[in-house]
Amino acid sequence: MTGSILSLLIKPTISSNLNCLIRRYTSSSSDVCNVYDLVVVGGGIVGCATAREMLIRHPNLKIAIVEKENALAKHQTGHNSGVIHAGIYYMPGSMKAKLCVEGLKLSYDYLCKKGIPHKKIGKLIVAQNEQQANLINVLFDRGLKNNVPDLQLVDKECISNYEPKCKGIKAIWSPWTGIVNWAEVCYHFAEDFQKMGGQIFLNYEVSGFSEMLESHNEGLLTPIIVQSKNKFISTKYVLTCAGLYSDRLAVMTGCDRNPRIVPFRGEYLLLNENKRHLCTTNIYPVPNPKLPFLGVHFTPRINGEIWVGPNAILALSREGYKWTDINIRDCIEMAKFPGLYKLLFRYFIPGVKEIVKSIFYPLAIKDIQKFIPEISFKDVKRGPAGVRAQALDNDGKLVDDFVFDSGNGSIGSRVLHCRNAPSPAATSSMAIAKYIADKMENDFKF
Repeated sequence: MTGSILSLLIKPTISSNLNCLIRRYTSSSSDVCNVYDLVVVGGGIVGCATAREMLIRHPNLKIAIVEKENALAKHQTGHNSGVIHAGIYYMPGSMKAKLCVEGLKLSYDYLCKKGIPHKKIGKLIVAQNEQQANLINVLFDRGLKNNVPDLQLVDKECISNYEPKCKGIKAIWSPWTGIVNWAEVCYHFAEDFQKMGGQIFLNYEVSGFSEMLESHNEGLLTPIIVQSKNKFISTKYVLTCAGLYSDRLAVMTGCDRNPRIVPFRGEYLLLNENKRHLCTTNIYPVPNPKLPFLGVHFTPRINGEIWVGPNAILALSREGYKWTDINIRDCIEMAKFPGLYKLLFRYFIPGVKEIVKSIFYPLAIKDIQKFIPEISFKDVKRGPAGVRAQALDNDGKLVDDFVFDSGNGSIGSRVLHCRNAPSPAATSSMAIAKYIADKMENDFKF
């Protein structure tokens, strides 16, 4: 009986997938019902980098990437600032610090090898008062402990040597910080992956995991079924790199619901074209240790634009790139999460200020003028926005480091979840891929 039901399910699945067209990439899906060795859920930069790394190490493995959108890199990978981070901010000894510095070198090597447009334009972290100047010293020491290359302390008189129009009393200069289009890097990872025999399936939103129970051959793993509406893929193991939906996928395999993903929108302003000459490098503030997010900074882009921002606004949808993007399910989940209330209460006044600046964006000019006084509200306009998948615990504290998790039972024990991959995940992606590959080789015995 089970076999006949499965045969009915399998036939339409093959038929529908034969017509699957991938924008920019094309994967044959005639063998979609054969058992894969590994299915990677999520076509962002971490998922694509890890799938690529696994095939480099194990070219005989049969691996697929499934992505719910109609193209890769549609969310965090395609909506970030495009900075190649050097690893200054992160706590020494943390995974963030280690993987960022390692990823920085791997990224530059890869960008040069592939001829991907990028610029090593550097970054200034600028102090505006004595308190921030003291924090600059702490940051500099942290960067040295993290082995960030070629860091320099810059006195007030020398800041203009790096950015002529920038004002401050002390700064850190990071020459290895750069810019790139991370979505383009993700496409190259995916292209490498396909050239090695990997397959990519778009428009494949995972709705659940189950176990194929029709056969239990001794010594063979019972396949895991990765479900998506009226189609499914069979695999021995699963890796999820689902970003904004990582907690939901983790729960499907028996993991704890926490940490929860709460979406925060970061809105950027664009510097008018006639003012772009005022900024030639990344200009960052000294992070306020009392606030959860970094604050406004200047970011030149590969296409010549200058982004200023972002702010940090609670989004009303996990894909809430605008105020009008509202998802009822996402709102209900947030309303039931006590950790969010604790976070909002803790940062109530700064949060209200961020909302006001979001609605009346010229009010953000004062923050901008601290660094480049020549800029006025007439020199900026609304720009793009991204949504950050912020992991929160029940106490309302931001989960700052990378988090990996596995579930329970015969399915959960064969699924590895990348539950939190905050910035600098793009810079760190190749190092993260190596870390995950090591972990899967150990846990899954590849």
